Amino acid sequence: MSLGLPSRLPGAPSIGELIRRPGPTFSFEFFPPKTPAGEQALWQAIRELESLRPDFVSITYGAGGTTRDTTVAVTERVATETTLLPMAHLTAVDHSVAELRNVIGRLAGAGISNILAVRGDPPGDPGAEWVRHPDGVLYAEDLVRLIRESGDFSVGVAAFPYKHPRSCDVESDTRNFVRKCRAGADFAITQMFFDADDYLRLRDRVAAAGCDTPILPGVMPVTRLATIDRAVQLSGAPFPPALLRRFSSLAGGSASSSVSSVSEDAVRALGIELCAEMCARLLAEGVPGIHFITLNRSTATREVWQQLAPATV
Repeated sequence: MSLGLPSRLPGAPSIGELIRRPGPTFSFEFFPPKTPAGEQALWQAIRELESLRPDFVSITYGAGGTTRDTTVAVTERVATETTLLPMAHLTAVDHSVAELRNVIGRLAGAGISNILAVRGDPPGDPGAEWVRHPDGVLYAEDLVRLIRESGDFSVGVAAFPYKHPRSCDVESDTRNFVRKCRAGADFAITQMFFDADDYLRLRDRVAAAGCDTPILPGVMPVTRLATIDRAVQLSGAPFPPALLRRFSSLAGGSASSSVSSVSEDAVRALGIELCAEMCARLLAEGVPGIHFITLNRSTATREVWQQLAPATV
């Protein structure tokens, strides 16, 4: 059932279709800025990465809808002022169904036909109790259905190589993921991870459950030791101990050690090297693409890209 929103613009690509074509896709993720300086950094990164001709870019959505208007505005600007194909994230937390339909309508009105549907984290504390809005939806699969009912959208969902922080075990997490896909998702993008085997185990167990939805690995190079703590907080997954030891050795043996500028350079170089190696292995394993989490910076992503380029030509 369609709610009368505009269908996909003629010729506008579906990310779901792009991912199922032969050969891997490459894409970048940005987040909406909160300050004028942040906005300048975002658009500088977008312009610098645009020259790499990614298949699409995504714009995240703040917890509790805190960046709702900025997400829509940035996504619309990407669609109208660049050559990039944008995808907007949409979260259910703290939103009524009416509010969600309003956001979906605004995206459709701006010609945005690709949406990543995630339930989202509570604002302020991602680990806090998740409380459904009285007039909202309970699960990501419900949000997928709502978007599907609202128009001709290509819908993606989140996947968790380790498992979702709120899932009691891997088995239930796999079942939940498959339900999201069967609700109408065309593709999935993983939370960041740092060990290729984590992704491959996810892919295997999803396939064993009879689900063939393509899953893009979401990757981010470690450029400083603080990135490790940030990654653990965002993903809810432990950082691989063997990799942690390698980074810690550059900082005098402790991941919390203060490091000199030389050590910081070494941490960054190792992070880019390890990310490129992991991406190369994933591509050799036949992943449908690579989704780079940029943190609104272009340099590290470009360096990983350049190391991968000979293997992707």
